[in-house]
Amino acid sequence: MASVHSLASTVQQRLADALSAALPEAGSTDPLLRRSDRADFQANGILALAKKLKGNPRELATKVTDALDAPDLLKDVEVSGPGFLNITLTDRAIIETLAARAADDRLGVPLKENPGVTVIDYAQPNVAKEMHVGHLRSAVIGDALRGMLDFTGEKTIGRHHIGDWGTQFGMLIQYLIENPGELAPADDVDGEQAMSNLNRVYKASRAVFDSDEEFKERARKRVVALQSGDKETLELWQQFVDESKVYFYSVFEKLDMEIRDDEIVGESAYNDLMPETARLLEESGVAVRSEGALVVFFDEIRGKDDQPVPLIVQKADGGFGYAASDLSAIRNRVTDLNATSLIYVVDVRQSLHFKMVFETARRAGWLGDDVTAHNMGYGTVLGADGKPFKTREGETVKLEDLLDEAAERATAVVREKAEKVGLSEEEIVENGRYVGIGAVKYADLSTSANRDYKFDLDQMVSLNGDTSVYLQYAYARIKSILRKAEGVAPAAHAELELAPAERALALHLDAFGELLTEATAEYAPHKLAAYLYQAASLFTTFYDQCPVIKPEPPKDIAENRLFLCDLTARTLTQGMALLGIRTPERL
Repeated sequence: MASVHSLASTVQQRLADALSAALPEAGSTDPLLRRSDRADFQANGILALAKKLKGNPRELATKVTDALDAPDLLKDVEVSGPGFLNITLTDRAIIETLAARAADDRLGVPLKENPGVTVIDYAQPNVAKEMHVGHLRSAVIGDALRGMLDFTGEKTIGRHHIGDWGTQFGMLIQYLIENPGELAPADDVDGEQAMSNLNRVYKASRAVFDSDEEFKERARKRVVALQSGDKETLELWQQFVDESKVYFYSVFEKLDMEIRDDEIVGESAYNDLMPETARLLEESGVAVRSEGALVVFFDEIRGKDDQPVPLIVQKADGGFGYAASDLSAIRNRVTDLNATSLIYVVDVRQSLHFKMVFETARRAGWLGDDVTAHNMGYGTVLGADGKPFKTREGETVKLEDLLDEAAERATAVVREKAEKVGLSEEEIVENGRYVGIGAVKYADLSTSANRDYKFDLDQMVSLNGDTSVYLQYAYARIKSILRKAEGVAPAAHAELELAPAERALALHLDAFGELLTEATAEYAPHKLAAYLYQAASLFTTFYDQCPVIKPEPPKDIAENRLFLCDLTARTLTQGMALLGIRTPERL
C-alpha cells in the first residue's frame, strides 16, 4: 500500500496552494504549520511574509483564508492575533485518514525514496575482557538506530569493531603456551564459564608479566609473532577470540539483542590493509613524516602550547594504532560494502579522534558528497551521585549483573499483578525479563545520546512517569480492553463527532510516520521514545474521559473508540519494536 499523507502535510499543502492563489507575489512561502493548544494546528508563516511584503498581516491572513476551499478537510480557519491562522479539521477527515493508516501494515509510514547502505559501528566489546556498564549505550543506541533505519527501507550492515588485537595478546598467548590447557575449548563452555576462564587467564598472565622481566620480554616477542602471522600464535589467539564470543553472545542475549557472527569484524580484520592505507596517505600527501612517524596535521586542531595535534597513522617504530585501523575500516566499508553512510556509535570522549579520522578520509577521497560519516558520540552512564556509575566498592559495574538486577526488579513488579491477569510462573519470569531489559534500554534511549544520564533502577521500573514500563502497561491495558469487548469489533466511523480527548489522540497517532522519518534522518531515537510516551499519556486521558466498554456507549461510538484503541496499540508496539523493546500482551 502507498504511504498515507499525514493530516499535517495535507493541511500544509492546502495552505501553500491558498497562499500562492491569494498572494502570487509570496512565491513559495512556508506556512510554518505546527500543532496548537488553541486549535488543531496553527500557521505562523504569514507574519514573516507580511514583513517582507510590507503589508498588514491580518489582512493578508484574511485573503489566504478566503482562498482556502477545503470543506472536506477544514472545519474552521480563524485569523488570530497579529495574523496567525488557527485551523480546526473536520472529524471526518481525521477518522478517514486514520482508517487509511490502519489498513496498512506499515501504518502508512513511507519508505525512503532513495535508500542507501548504512554501516553502523556499534557494540564493541574487547576480547578477553568483561563487558561493563560502559558497553551498554553503544549496543542499545546502535541497535535502535538500526531498527529505525531498516524500517525506512535503508539497508543496514552491522560492524562490531571488537578489540581483538594489540600488545595484551602477546602476554595472554605466551602464558597459554607456557601453561597449556588453561583455556577450555569454546564449544565446551557457556557464557559464564567462558568469562570465568578468560578472567582467570588474564589475571594469572598479568601477574607473571608484572613480576617476571624475562616473561615480559617473551610476551613482547610474541606480539611480533602475532603481527607477522605465526601459525601457532594465531591459533592460540583464535582461542581467545572464540571463547570471548561465547561470552559476548550470552550478554547480548540478555540484552534481547541479536548479534550476527559475520558482523563481528574486529581490529585484526584490517591488519593487512593498514600498510596500504599508510602508503596511500603518504603518496597522496595527506600524511607526512614527522619525527619518524607518519601523521596528518589539522590547522584548526591545536594543543595547549598552540602546536598542531596530529593524527598518528604509523608510529616511528613502524607499528600501527587506532587511526590506521579506523581508516582502513572506512576504505573497506566504502569500497567493499558499498556504504553510502557510516555511523559510529562510540563514547563522546572519542569525538576528536573521529573528527580527525573523518577529515583524513575526506582528504584522501574515501569520504565525500556520496558517502557521509557521522559520529554518534554518547554520554556517560552516571550513578545517583552524578559520577560515572560504579559499585559501592568503586569498581566498574558488570553489564551482566546490571541486566540481571533489572530483570529481578521488573519481575517483582510483574508478579504483583500476575494473579489478576492470570499469568503463569513461566510468563511472569519471561515478561519480567522483557520489562526489565526494556526499562534499561528505554532509560538510555529516551535521553539524547550525547547527554549523560543517571542509572536509577527504581525509577526505570516504575509504573509511573516516562518509563518503558508505563508504555508496556499501556499496551497491555489496550490488549485487555480489546479482549473484553465481546461482540464489538474495532471499526472507524467517520460520521461521528469526536470528543476533545479522541481528537488529541487521533492527531498524535496520525503524526507517527512524519515523526519516525524525522527521528531516523536525525539519528535521534530519543525523539521516537518521546513520541511513544506522549501517545501512551494521551491514551490514558482518552480512556479516562471516553468510555469504551463501561459504561457501555452506543455501538458505533464503541466501535470507533475500539478502533482508536487498536491503532494506539499497533503504534506503540511498532515504535517500541524499533527501539528493541518488547511489548507483552498481558501484564
